[in-house]
Amino acid sequence: MDKTNTANTNKWLYAFVGLAVLLNFSGLFVPIIAPDGALYAGIAKSMVMRNNYIDLFAEGRDWLDKPHFPFWMAALSFKCFGFTTWAYKLPAILFLMMGARYTYLLAQNLYNSEVALWAVLILLTAQHIVISNQDVRAEPYLTGLIIASVYHFYKANINNGLLHLVIGALFAACALMTKGMFALIPICGAIAGELIIKQQWKQLFSWKWLLAAALILIFILPELYCLREQFDLHPEKVVFGHHNVSGIRFFFWDSQFGRFFNTGPIKGHGDITFFIHTTLWAFLPWSLLLFAAVFQFFKRNAKNVQGAEWYCISGFLLTFLVFSASKFQLPFYTNIIFPFYAIITAQYLLGVVQASSIKAIKVVQTVIVALLLALVVVLQYFFRSNFVNWLVGFVLLGLVVLLIVLPMRLTLLGYQKVAICTLLAAFIVNLYLNLVFYPALLKYQSGSEAAVWINQNNPEKLPVVQCIHVNDYGYPLEFYLNQPLYTVDENGTGTLPAKPFLMYAYPNNIAFLKTKGWQISPVKTFERYWITRLKPAFLNAKTRQSTLEQVDLVLVK
Repeated sequence: MDKTNTANTNKWLYAFVGLAVLLNFSGLFVPIIAPDGALYAGIAKSMVMRNNYIDLFAEGRDWLDKPHFPFWMAALSFKCFGFTTWAYKLPAILFLMMGARYTYLLAQNLYNSEVALWAVLILLTAQHIVISNQDVRAEPYLTGLIIASVYHFYKANINNGLLHLVIGALFAACALMTKGMFALIPICGAIAGELIIKQQWKQLFSWKWLLAAALILIFILPELYCLREQFDLHPEKVVFGHHNVSGIRFFFWDSQFGRFFNTGPIKGHGDITFFIHTTLWAFLPWSLLLFAAVFQFFKRNAKNVQGAEWYCISGFLLTFLVFSASKFQLPFYTNIIFPFYAIITAQYLLGVVQASSIKAIKVVQTVIVALLLALVVVLQYFFRSNFVNWLVGFVLLGLVVLLIVLPMRLTLLGYQKVAICTLLAAFIVNLYLNLVFYPALLKYQSGSEAAVWINQNNPEKLPVVQCIHVNDYGYPLEFYLNQPLYTVDENGTGTLPAKPFLMYAYPNNIAFLKTKGWQISPVKTFERYWITRLKPAFLNAKTRQSTLEQVDLVLVK
């Protein structure tokens, strides 16, 4: 390929990076999804409303589960921009973008700029990365912080740079204050794996790692202080049904190791194959290439240990094995190792030269692209989203045209043609999801819909009460409501404001309260579906109505 075509191709790749960045911001205004996203947004909102950045509260009581860092970031954004959907999501996406930048830097140092560029593209188009930047929890923060820490520790390892060591420790500490002790697994796995496999014992037992550990401990002191103030100094508080609960112990042990051994207050049921089949869909459209890349990496480097880099394979493999052995597993846990996935996949893709291998990759990726595009068509046909306007349609149609035309117009190497088609398919699918599917889907999240309606149709500012139905707390209602939310149980027991007030409740709860003499009149009805548990009957517009619940907004006099 001549220099002119190479430059032309690189321009397209940089354009794709820009589009991939925009893709991950395309869900910025989609309402926050319950339960976890809306819960976390509500906790950060409570911080600002109470002007209390030490204690974590949810449902009006002390909350002990996740550390403070992502809530501090969201609270800072709320202070700057107000209590909006995009203000909650913005800092998380920015941390993921930081992770993309560090993925580039690490790949560039370990391989070259071309591998680094493709690693960024693969990372930013991996299915669960895009989903997590729309359904924001802790993972975008954690993904960016972990790969940033690995990069700086890598630089400290090869250059003995004190500044890199300090920055790496700071990022590692922020990762700990985001998710807990297990955040160290990919960081330690990447650095220690490289040194152990290459038998660099002097480097492994260097004083600098003791200094890094000391720095991490110093940097997490704000978290430990907050936990001590909220829990350890208050043994009278009831947490997880018990008194005398230590927040510091929970941070260091129960939060992570308790889940791993299934001995903590939050339990699960592990499946050793869970993250294998999760990776198959979560890392689409690159997952099969990843599996091939891992196999080829070990095949190629088993007898060339000293000539290979082991940072990425060690960082992801140790984490993958530990998570697979855990008794508590959720699909988004592996997001934190997607930067390693992306680098491994990119270096494999760019290293394929055999015509037979390129042909096999082309066949596999063509099938994946065809299936993904067919999925969009089928989903729209059955779901019948009405969020397709001329602008969205124009963008999606333009990408389809590029998918057909661009590979034929550019002089590309074998891997580039199939990779560009894969990229374009990822853009089409995820732009459809973020701009068409999710906005329509969130119309069935009745809590956020009710809050928006009340904000616009309650000129007298009547108090608002929610009646909890089978422990179904209305996190979206609480976050999006522009006034305090009172809560009662199914029997109407709880703190009530003076009448009249508005109440958000299920019909059977309303009927029961009427039998107790409550004077209730209807105001508005909302359709509800548990949108994180999608089933075919709901996705089909013809059968959807049979799957919906009714939630009512009523006036209590």
